[in-house]
Amino acid sequence: MANIRLYNSKTRAEEDFVPLDPANVRMYVCGPTVYDRAHIGNARPVVVFDTLFRLLRHVYGERHVTYVRNFTDVDDKINAKASETGRPIRDITDETIRWYHEDMDALGALRPSQEPRATEFIGAMIGMIQGLIDGGHAYAAEGHVLFDVRSYADYGKLSGRSIDDMIAGARVEVAPYKRDPMDFVLWKPSTDDLPGWDSPWGRGRPGWHIECSAMSHELLGESFDIHGGGIDLQFPHHENEIAQSCCAHPQGGFAKVWMHNEMLQVEGKKMSKSLGNFFTVRDLLDQGYPGEVIRFVYLGTHYTKPMDWTHDKAMQAEATLRKWRGLTAGAGAGVAAPEVVAALSDDLNTAGAIAELHGLASRGDAAGLLASAQMLGLLLPEMGAWAELSFDLAPWVNHLTCLRAEAMESKSFALVDAMKAALTAAGVEVRMSKAGVELLPGPGFDADKLPVL
Repeated sequence: MANIRLYNSKTRAEEDFVPLDPANVRMYVCGPTVYDRAHIGNARPVVVFDTLFRLLRHVYGERHVTYVRNFTDVDDKINAKASETGRPIRDITDETIRWYHEDMDALGALRPSQEPRATEFIGAMIGMIQGLIDGGHAYAAEGHVLFDVRSYADYGKLSGRSIDDMIAGARVEVAPYKRDPMDFVLWKPSTDDLPGWDSPWGRGRPGWHIECSAMSHELLGESFDIHGGGIDLQFPHHENEIAQSCCAHPQGGFAKVWMHNEMLQVEGKKMSKSLGNFFTVRDLLDQGYPGEVIRFVYLGTHYTKPMDWTHDKAMQAEATLRKWRGLTAGAGAGVAAPEVVAALSDDLNTAGAIAELHGLASRGDAAGLLASAQMLGLLLPEMGAWAELSFDLAPWVNHLTCLRAEAMESKSFALVDAMKAALTAAGVEVRMSKAGVELLPGPGFDADKLPVL
């Protein structure tokens, strides 16, 4: 069995991964708030933790790994969207979840074992909040319930900051009913026009942080193996999850390993609408970037490093995947190469794993390349339609061959050069030698741009 090592954000060290129960390895990852399309930054943790999910299934067996990723379907942003559009909240959340599934499926991501909606666990949240009040870790005030951060001695350990430092450096909501500026909301009142549920503190709705704590407890227990998400969630979301979960269930350990992926840039700049470089996953798919190519680009950077999405990287990824798909066409069943498994087991070193795939390709090990690539969610049969030619390039080969023969007689190569330029513009790689003319679809191939014969 492979020895997996993972960087634990909580201990700030790389550690041997030893599951609490090898027969039931458990992982929770914070999912989307469902009010709009997922942007390409949102997709990074999906690809990162999907790859980890695949590795864990490879090592411990598919039936021995439970992966939970939630949908936050009660939130002020969703309420605002409903108010702006006049649409029912359920219609918005159902549609957005469908979009999310379609877009993440296109990136080759496996569906998690369970995908709970927050609204399905309101009762568990209310029970957890009441337990925190009974234990002296939370208090009710003016229809709200707030967590008392100073009641938890280890608050701030995940992000490495003291409460006083946080108050000095953070923007916190100032409210007269708070005992401490850093106390955060577990429950808040709802007006008649907003979603709400009856509770001991009046009609209201949960705060964001309590949702993940309640869902992970209900589905994975008081202690589980891995909690993941983007680095932007480390504080306050994950810090608050730890505090309320450990206080509600002091006999449990909550998450043993914390993993955080770094942020994403576009062409070397922070993604923002003001810079015009803000893209959803659907934007890239509609622009013609295949989902498999997008995934390959993501995997080229270690998850703990900032990732830069660039067009050049996508073109290089497309060329590599076309080559690999050609090499593995018709390949028989193989097993993942130990070198690839070892790279992934080394804190999910996806860039190292891709380097090993290049080695397998150069040695002509088609079966090993196919099995190893599929461990990374690449070269899957259902993702290869983009690389398949639905037409024959033979007419263009014949035409260019005739033009070349005529040019050899006339010594005028203008028409040959023009045809080569047009084919290249369509993304076709043109190879001419004494043996003849060869045309291959290359990076950015677009059949609609082929020159008319």
